[in-house]
Amino acid sequence: MLTRRAFLAGLLPAPLAAQEYISVDGPISDEDFYRLVSCAAPPGGACAKPVVRWPDPQRLTLRTGIAWASPRFPAYKLDLVDQALDHAVEEVNGTGAHLWLERHYAGPFDIPLYLVDTPVGGLIEGTGNSQIDGAEMAIGRVVIRSRGAAIVSAAIAISMDISRREISSVVLEELVQALGLPTDIEAEAYDRSIFSENSNSAVWLRGQDAEALRRHYPWP
Repeated sequence: MLTRRAFLAGLLPAPLAAQEYISVDGPISDEDFYRLVSCAAPPGGACAKPVVRWPDPQRLTLRTGIAWASPRFPAYKLDLVDQALDHAVEEVNGTGAHLWLERHYAGPFDIPLYLVDTPVGGLIEGTGNSQIDGAEMAIGRVVIRSRGAAIVSAAIAISMDISRREISSVVLEELVQALGLPTDIEAEAYDRSIFSENSNSAVWLRGQDAEALRRHYPWP
């Protein structure tokens, strides 16, 4: 999305060029959409990133919650992030994909959220999580670590610069991307997608967004 173009830098431990988004001319097939968001493949092209997933059975009990909030993070925004995370968990669990998120209020977390006082463009510090401290901040930032095709950890940071109207959409997208769908799509036809590079308006998982998650975590 326009407000957080740096959020995928340093995605994987292998030295890969982080393709944050891919532009398309218009609507594309479900398969092309899935390959684009999961491995940065342009329609009809090859993957630019490896496909990674949370391993089974861990994917059925993934714990997420707010791990830390800076004292300078505005209290009203913290409350809105808290509500947005509840909503995002419900959206993911409602897609019918073969995974399940659990909202918790005390660690440990598989997908922790850090609410930081780092401005956009600054370097994250103070979370105590070496995976995300030192990374350049955007409005929202997700970092994933994998071993082969298996995700072993993920962390999300939300900047205090986030606006009230962006919170629900940003939290949902970062959570979905922490599940292994890390690439955005740029096209006017997808402005209502949670993966849209051009807008922060989507707050539900519908259509190809939900289908991509089901394809990434199919039932046995």
